[in-house]
Amino acid sequence: MSKQVTFTADGITLAGNLSVAADGAPGVVLTGPFTGVKEQVVGTYAALLHERGFTTLAFDHRGFGESGGRRAHEDSQGKLSDLRAAVSLLGEHTDRVAVVGVCLGGGYAVRAAATDPRIRAVVGIAGAYNSPARFSAGNPEGYRAAIRSFIDRYDEELPAVAPGGGTAAMGGDEPYAYYGTARGAAERWENRVTYGSLHSLMTLDALGAAPLLGPAPLLIVHGRVDAYCSPELAQAAHDAAPGPKELVWLDAQEHIDLYDVEPHVTRAAESAASFLHRHLSSPASTSTSA
Repeated sequence: MSKQVTFTADGITLAGNLSVAADGAPGVVLTGPFTGVKEQVVGTYAALLHERGFTTLAFDHRGFGESGGRRAHEDSQGKLSDLRAAVSLLGEHTDRVAVVGVCLGGGYAVRAAATDPRIRAVVGIAGAYNSPARFSAGNPEGYRAAIRSFIDRYDEELPAVAPGGGTAAMGGDEPYAYYGTARGAAERWENRVTYGSLHSLMTLDALGAAPLLGPAPLLIVHGRVDAYCSPELAQAAHDAAPGPKELVWLDAQEHIDLYDVEPHVTRAAESAASFLHRHLSSPASTSTSA
């Protein structure tokens, strides 16, 4: 049911898994966690959404997995270009395309839909709705010192995760419990990332894109407890969206529960499928101007 595909963005070859449902079925592009590859979280959600009637595309963003580009480097504008190219690929199968983002992908999904009207609906699951304005509000000097330090070491690398409180881009036991163990094992995942990637994360304004979604419906699914992607920012993103919107809270105990722990993952997928079927039920409307 799934076939490997390649497509290009900015001349960079991207690798993905395309699962086509019935002819004309609505389509979903998936974008996932920081450093994640298509065999991990986005692959899990792609399979669940395909079972529920969607054509799905899970792919590796530039720099990660099987895709080309600068290795282990988070390129915010580049990832948005990747998503535009992915939407174009799905557009060959349907004009009813949504983006589903998990973790950091939730923020990218909002930003992508805010600037690409071909995206008919957006779903964020355990999303990171980053806001530089909020990051810096309590300590502006500390925020600027942090992003300066990332610039100073921009091309150097550090581990993505590390045990025992070691230095890592995603510090703490919880990220290591997924990426550093057999739980999240994937052949193409690499435990490294550039310091420049941290600069991209800290300066990505996902929350500020929410008011620009226009009529695009937004669903946010989030754990009531989440130490890595703020529930407060999830609420703020929902509140800022001007179109149809829903917010579903799950009783998860950890952020990574929405990666692979049941019943949370199935509940998130079912919420997404129900929401998207309702909002993608009709063909895309067209308008002309005099």
